[in-house]
Amino acid sequence: MRIDSTNAPVEVASNPSADSARIQAENRRIVQAVRAVNANNVLGPNQITFGLDRSSRQMVVKIVNSQTNEVVEQIPSAEVLRLAETLKNPH
Repeated sequence: MRIDSTNAPVEVASNPSADSARIQAENRRIVQAVRAVNANNVLGPNQITFGLDRSSRQMVVKIVNSQTNEVVEQIPSAEVLRLAETLKNPH
């Protein structure tokens, strides 16, 4: 599994310590699930990867063919990221 540099989700909370622990536990469960999927070849030659889109700074999940490094699927798609950026800066 490849996890690129990312920031943990940020939430405003009344008890930051408890919420931080909950978020960290959630993130660990997600990482473990992704590792299990990738290790058991559930997606065949494909792997799930997480990363941060450089231009939008949004979290992106990709399914990548591990043999060719081709991006098979990306969520959100590149088009959605561009649209969001256009709506954010409508010059």
